[in-house]
Amino acid sequence: MKKEFPKVHFYDHDLSDMYDFTFNRLREGWKKGTGENGLQSRYLSLPASDRINQVEACAATFFLVYSNRAFPAHALLDNFYAKQEADGAIRGEYSEKSGKPVNHKANPEGVLPPLFAWAEHNIYHKIGLKKRVKDVMPVLSRHFAWLEKSFKRDNGLYAVPLEATGMTNAPRREAFYPVDFNTQVALNALYLSALADILNDKETAYQYKKAYFGLKTRINSQMWNEKERMYYDLDRKGSQVKVKTIASFWPLLAEIPNEAKSEAMIQHLSDPHTFGLDHPFPTLAASEKDFDPRGGGYHGSVFPHLTYMVIKGLEKYGKFELARESAVKHLYWMLEHLHTEKGYTGTLWEAYSPTQEGPAAWSGHPDFPRAMFLPYAGLSTIALMIENVIGMYISLPRKTVDWIIPNLEIMGIEDLALKRNVITILSNKSGRGWEIRLESEKLYYLTINILNAKKKTLPIPSGKCSILIDKI
Repeated sequence: MKKEFPKVHFYDHDLSDMYDFTFNRLREGWKKGTGENGLQSRYLSLPASDRINQVEACAATFFLVYSNRAFPAHALLDNFYAKQEADGAIRGEYSEKSGKPVNHKANPEGVLPPLFAWAEHNIYHKIGLKKRVKDVMPVLSRHFAWLEKSFKRDNGLYAVPLEATGMTNAPRREAFYPVDFNTQVALNALYLSALADILNDKETAYQYKKAYFGLKTRINSQMWNEKERMYYDLDRKGSQVKVKTIASFWPLLAEIPNEAKSEAMIQHLSDPHTFGLDHPFPTLAASEKDFDPRGGGYHGSVFPHLTYMVIKGLEKYGKFELARESAVKHLYWMLEHLHTEKGYTGTLWEAYSPTQEGPAAWSGHPDFPRAMFLPYAGLSTIALMIENVIGMYISLPRKTVDWIIPNLEIMGIEDLALKRNVITILSNKSGRGWEIRLESEKLYYLTINILNAKKKTLPIPSGKCSILIDKI
């Protein structure tokens, strides 16, 4: 019988305890829709919140998929799909009281980063509902068409206000064509194509792949700066706005740079003068004149959802060791303000200081950052813990688990539900050497990649068994 959520094993119990702490606190964050607001019967929202936010909802799905279905990941997205307008518009925020859009003067269309297709593709691989892909494709296609009609300019790039990127006070006010938003549209097209492939809809897959390559070409030709090895926003005239922000790394996630460009970009992530600070990764390069060592909103704060984005981008280029190293550093900084002398009595924050322990600070904004902000924090304490610290990548439709093991350590996962299967994978040192102990209710395939030196795919039968690493 599966547990409410899977248990992670790691030699440093503080990190696995922080994982448990997050799942236990998640129980407190659920609300019910009403007849007035038309929201889902169960969805994640902070108790003090008065609105739902599209980016926060998409982010939360990436760790809720690991809850063994105790918590519904898809309901957070369905809240937004149910609000879609006739022209395909989905606004970025809706009131939890009335269910109506909450638009701002600076962002009158209420558009926010279009991350739905990325989130749905991940949900499919972790939960495995092909019917859901079929149901959501028309909604996502109409939304994509609305984005094109509303924000695409004659040059093929998308123009939105800075508020539409979510990086509200970032020192990039001159940006007219934001690099992150344009890349997010490309990412959306890339995953819409992948979702169409799942449905074997070749025509739709081609249509979105074509849109993806069109944006990829424009981003590479107009936003890349070869001298500074960075992608930049463009101003109204199409000139680069040379401010180094975390937004420049979205192209890694969307697989936009070639190998040479990606290698050059990734160096910034290890450079202590730009983004390679002890707490990875600040929203503004430390070399920028507007960098605030306390964070100052998007003047340097470390936001878990953006650190997650960078780490997933590193994976796309095979940088698993740097991804893991960055994830571990980030988690220990989060741990410092959670694990006090009295136990786990601290809190998890929306954003952290890039240079000192504890939450970020922003002068004149006493409500920043939000405490126990699980829609972002859970990406780190749950998703990064499973995917990058433990190192497991799961595809339920393929019946596969890829385990990338950068170091031989006591670690693994127990009672992870794969639809109608529950598995346990643990590495341990015995008298026979390092071994992997396995338990499964049904057949699945495990690919083991150890220290980039040994890689093998094995069919794992039902029942219990073990594998000696020396014998692989």
